[in-house]
Amino acid sequence: MIELMSGQIEVAVGAIATVLLTVFPFLPASLATHPEQIMVIVGFAGQGLFAMRFILQWLSSEGQGRSVIPLAFWYFSIGGGSVLLLYAIWRQDPVIISGQGLGLFIYFRNLYFIHRSKNDGE
Repeated sequence: MIELMSGQIEVAVGAIATVLLTVFPFLPASLATHPEQIMVIVGFAGQGLFAMRFILQWLSSEGQGRSVIPLAFWYFSIGGGSVLLLYAIWRQDPVIISGQGLGLFIYFRNLYFIHRSKNDGE
């Protein structure tokens, strides 16, 4: 199953590489034959999104003088976790897949609780 998904990701990345090379002909032609170059960028982008949640939380806490978790923290968690899950599936890494999959469940669940409490008038 994971192998199939990894292959599909690689095919999609190959198509994206073709489009990128058509739109931006100055990019290296190796993008078309080495999709891992794009996937490394995707992996770093996921890490960047994931890191932003901590930076955002730190800045929010500093601004309020106490520990707070802003709503955007959960959205950055979902964004970063989703991109990292995609990267982990492409790498066929069951350890990262498990961690990010469980994390995504928790992030979505926390957003559910937040939105439910707002709708209940709390």
